[in-house]
Amino acid sequence: MIPSQKTGLMVFMHSKAGLCFFDSAQGNAMNTSPAHAASGLHAQTTEIHHDIATAWDLALGRTVLADIADPALTQALQDTLNNKTKPLGSLGRLEDAALKIGQILGSTAPALEQPQMVVFAGDHGLTARGISAFPSDVTWQMVENFLAGGAAVSVLSKQNGIALTVVDCGVKHDFLAGLPAGATRPGLQVRKASGAEQGTADSSAQPAMTSAQRDQALQHGMELVKGLPGNALLLGEMGIGNTSAASMLLSRLGGLDIAVCTGAGTGLDAPAVQRKTEVLREVLALHAGATAPLDALAAFGGFEIATMVGAILQAAHERRVIVVDGFIATSAILVAHALQPLVLQRCVFAHRSGERGHEFMLQHLGVQALLDLGLRLGEGSGAALAWPLLQSACTILRDMASFASAGVSEKADGDVAVA
Repeated sequence: MIPSQKTGLMVFMHSKAGLCFFDSAQGNAMNTSPAHAASGLHAQTTEIHHDIATAWDLALGRTVLADIADPALTQALQDTLNNKTKPLGSLGRLEDAALKIGQILGSTAPALEQPQMVVFAGDHGLTARGISAFPSDVTWQMVENFLAGGAAVSVLSKQNGIALTVVDCGVKHDFLAGLPAGATRPGLQVRKASGAEQGTADSSAQPAMTSAQRDQALQHGMELVKGLPGNALLLGEMGIGNTSAASMLLSRLGGLDIAVCTGAGTGLDAPAVQRKTEVLREVLALHAGATAPLDALAAFGGFEIATMVGAILQAAHERRVIVVDGFIATSAILVAHALQPLVLQRCVFAHRSGERGHEFMLQHLGVQALLDLGLRLGEGSGAALAWPLLQSACTILRDMASFASAGVSEKADGDVAVA
């Protein structure tokens, strides 16, 4: 495991001499004896638990996420961009992305390392009310497709060198059936909350999750991110019925009528969207008292969204770049933002989804997405598509020549002289 450079944790890796410890704060490695390795492992485990506890305090509002705003760094980043061999602002949104990533990583020469695409998967009991064009079995079937490398997010992640992890947060399927006890599958993590074997409950009859299940899902997300290398987390998801959960979260936390928030999801026609809207209005009325962010999350679900919220809080605490996909991923940001507004300092929004409510989510958060391609697939596909642009933004900051280094004359107003 290689944690964020900002944490300064002592991490470990196997070597022939026992364990080789690497101090991420000092950048030094040293071999230790097995005895020292054991004591170091205990220290590492304690540090990890402490770090997750900090993220848990963020979820509960006991602490406030650190403000990473640094005017001096921002000015240095802007000066760096302005002095590249180009007219001021001529790279448009790419310059905005470069500035954002530099702020998150705290550097005028940021480098995105070991990107992690995490697809959070879960089923929704509300599908029994006919709110989706596809049966709930598609959730587990698509998880298998992810693992086999056949889904859009699978091929896009592979193309762009992004590690892909699929998390069973509450899928109505046993992906380890028939395997020996303790066996694992490459690329899969099973992080089901207690009682989540069938997905969430039908939220038109009761809360989608109990508070204990919600809390466990949040913790699972925190633990998951803590165990991932790199400094960038890309958010993906899979769950038949999860556009309904996201729509209700937007309606409740954004103060919007559910009709404005509800779209076609997996491909419903207009009459079916109307029926879906009526069902969601019933659910909102049933849980009228669930107005606090965590209460709304428990009422409407789902397990994949709750686990994603925990992952977001942990990634924000570790100062990773959080690359947000579409409608469902942004609904998790919506909850995390309601808990900790400074989460947005760490987020890059990959694209504006074709799903109806996504534009209202972006407006509520006061953010602008990098791309607008009419995507509404989910999975993390938009985040994967945006990734090369984020890499290019960093490359511009690090490698593009300045006027001085290239010997190019500037105009008096700071713009490059164009022949």
